[in-house]
Amino acid sequence: MAGRWAQPFKDRKELKATLNPMGLQFHICWFLGAIFAVLGLIAAAMNSALGLEPIYWLLLAIAAFLAGIPMLVTWAVALHLLSIEASSKKEE
Repeated sequence: MAGRWAQPFKDRKELKATLNPMGLQFHICWFLGAIFAVLGLIAAAMNSALGLEPIYWLLLAIAAFLAGIPMLVTWAVALHLLSIEASSKKEE
């Protein structure tokens, strides 16, 4: 079963259609990580458990931040390559 990255992209529209959800997924992971970190800090400050112990909220925050990194790197490298392509076409 071939994935989306198994074949080269046909054109820039297909590439952008693939990259837009990756940026959104990164933002979702980042916001979840921030929410988990805030919940962990609040639970630690109150010295109580808000559903989970404070350390588990902070571990969830770290996991969410780490889950977003591959999507961010893929999105940033593709965007950089698109800008290099645009600048090389402009120079010609």
